[in-house]
Amino acid sequence: MKKIFSILLGAAAMLMGLSSCVDDLDQKPIIGANSTTVYSTIDGYRSVLAKIYGSYSLVGQERASNVDLSSNKGEALLRNIFNLQEAPTDEVAYTWLSGDQLEPIVYMNWDASDIWVSDTYYRLYYSIALCNEFLRYCGDASIGGFNADEQAEIRTYAAEARFMRALSYYFVLDLFRKGPYVDEHTPTSGIIPPAYDGTQLYDFISSELLAIENALPEVNSYGRAGQAALWALGVRLNLNAKVYTGTEHYTECISYAKKIIASGKYSLESDYSKLFNADNFKRTNEIIFAFVADADNATTWGAATYITAASVGSDELQDPAKYGLATGWGNLRLRSQFCDLFTNADADSRNLIFRDGLTQNVSDMTLQTSGFRSEKWTNLTDDGAASSVSTERGCDTDYPMFRLAEIYLSAAEAVVRGGGGMSRSEALDLVNDVRKRAYGDESGNISDAQMTADFFMAERGRELFYEAVRRSDLIRFEAFSGSKYIWEWKGGTAEGKATDARYDIYPIPMAELSANPNLKNELY
Repeated sequence: MKKIFSILLGAAAMLMGLSSCVDDLDQKPIIGANSTTVYSTIDGYRSVLAKIYGSYSLVGQERASNVDLSSNKGEALLRNIFNLQEAPTDEVAYTWLSGDQLEPIVYMNWDASDIWVSDTYYRLYYSIALCNEFLRYCGDASIGGFNADEQAEIRTYAAEARFMRALSYYFVLDLFRKGPYVDEHTPTSGIIPPAYDGTQLYDFISSELLAIENALPEVNSYGRAGQAALWALGVRLNLNAKVYTGTEHYTECISYAKKIIASGKYSLESDYSKLFNADNFKRTNEIIFAFVADADNATTWGAATYITAASVGSDELQDPAKYGLATGWGNLRLRSQFCDLFTNADADSRNLIFRDGLTQNVSDMTLQTSGFRSEKWTNLTDDGAASSVSTERGCDTDYPMFRLAEIYLSAAEAVVRGGGGMSRSEALDLVNDVRKRAYGDESGNISDAQMTADFFMAERGRELFYEAVRRSDLIRFEAFSGSKYIWEWKGGTAEGKATDARYDIYPIPMAELSANPNLKNELY
């Protein structure tokens, strides 16, 4: 079976009860009765590292209680990130608006008091706090009592924790464009953290990637970060650097992408759908880094469980068993303009859209038959059987954070935007490799003249929909806020309307502004 690492998550859940406080972003987590005891054994270090990885997928030790962090909706970080990255875009029409309090996000009219914005912010800083606390116990003075092999192992764990901290700071940068800066050297009390702007956050993340690159293993065990995960984060960071800092870093994006390609360890999976099923842990040829799910040992209502179950209607039009589910939740549908990227008869294998009995136009945001649905994510094994018997235990499908197709498309886009280090013909080959997988042959190939910004905006939608990058992509193409691209229900009206540019950035939560006078929301 997969999931050796998810068993470590279970061990971490039994070992630790960590808490945090929104008033102190770097409060020292409480780890059992005595942190020194936990860090006295190599198994203790492994369990805390597992907790760091698990902070994205899990809310605590049980499904609905003993949570790590008190929050408004109580959902795991990946579910929060998905909602902020997907729900306001052309990819999501959301059914349970009032019950889930997602109207402001879906209609792009949130403010600094929004609960999903607040939960995402504090979940990110909770993960950062876990990393900082772990790193305080990774110095030479702390690990001097371990033998040489164990010390080397702990230093590798420290590099992984620094990668995870960089990933969390990346999401702070991408979503908020600013945030307080805390690290393992920050005092745990009596300090108000300085505010970093977009350039400072970008510079910190970039410096961390350079500092730990050689400390990470070339290939790590599944569910843990190796060098390629770091390179993939570098690709995404630098593709969007102009948005974050005002300065282009497309050449750096290409450089990181070429490292992944040159490693020779990755190739496109021949069957696109298998990247998003319950056996996707076998797809390490394309999936570079994933958050592990396990219905037995790491149950979550976030991550891929949320996307899979929420994509299936709770009416009688779909059979949940077809997707390896006992029930569908009926949360998510697709807005009409996104569906126009495909046609019903399109031979593109990424055309995983359920249309039967539904209308393409979303005339009513809360009506489940109004809008097509995604069939991209399932809880099925490669043999077509349900991996776990009930969504009461969650899904077994892992959440790919980075995969090779994104790297190909990002590198090619960076070339078109003026980045150096790769020719246009090489970029075109990368694009057409992705499209050959989609069409099964060369019938979907494009020419150099077709390799435009509009093409990349559409192609990334086709390839990466429901993978929590759509908002970032639309902002990079200057098509998220404003009037360049209008989709139904954008701005809260059925026909859609232009929105204010401030919605390109989420606000720092009001409670945090009160706690930290170094922060402010210029746009809100």
